[in-house]
Amino acid sequence: MSNEIPDNGSEWLGGLHAVKSVLKANPAGVELLVVQKGRRDPRLRDVLSLAEKSGIRIEEKPKSELEALLGRREHQGVLALCAGQQVGNETELMALVATVTEPLLILVLDGITDPHNLGACLRSADAAGVHAVVTPADNSVGITPTVRKVAVGAADSVPVFRVSNLQRALSKLKAADVWVYGAAGEADALVYGIDWKGHCAVVMGSEGRGLRRLTREACDQLFSIPMQGTVSSLNVSVATGVTLFEIARQRQHSLPPN
Repeated sequence: MSNEIPDNGSEWLGGLHAVKSVLKANPAGVELLVVQKGRRDPRLRDVLSLAEKSGIRIEEKPKSELEALLGRREHQGVLALCAGQQVGNETELMALVATVTEPLLILVLDGITDPHNLGACLRSADAAGVHAVVTPADNSVGITPTVRKVAVGAADSVPVFRVSNLQRALSKLKAADVWVYGAAGEADALVYGIDWKGHCAVVMGSEGRGLRRLTREACDQLFSIPMQGTVSSLNVSVATGVTLFEIARQRQHSLPPN
């Protein structure tokens, strides 16, 4: 077994929770499971059981070999060799939009460069029922092993689309009757005062500068999250979670009773 990440698009994912999550979300994307020789604690047995049920090949290797594969990153006694993340394009995004009959919820991330933030955003997107996550192809992080580990399975369960021209993609969404809302700290409209029950795309800006000018101009409406303390803004992944769960709350309350 090579101590390098394969050059065929596959990547090593480590950590009990992360590996277990990807085995549940996308077992077909796991090519190989490597476990630390001699380790058989209950949590690892759960991971092995999931892999065996899906017919995934399992190898036992010394701890030193697992450490060689991921350097100093924590592997917790297990590694999964995962197929490269399948990321869609603008055409595939619009094809998905055309097939969804319920109120659409699309998360657009304008220039997120921190893999921890992207992973956390994907995790919130999965939990809040987002139909698609859209990122620009330039100046933004891709689906890296760190993103997948932080996302704990969400990188494999939420469709991700990378587009070459974000403004053009937003224009196409608007033409498909999707209302585009952008997060901006100076906006007068508050996230809690917007009616989120229709088709909508939520655009969150980068960690430092927020929305780019052209992205801001492409939005139908800007909104802000009210701040009560001394800090002026939230981390983008936190702001994304606040916004998505306000949308989920409104939509849940609008459903007819059982």
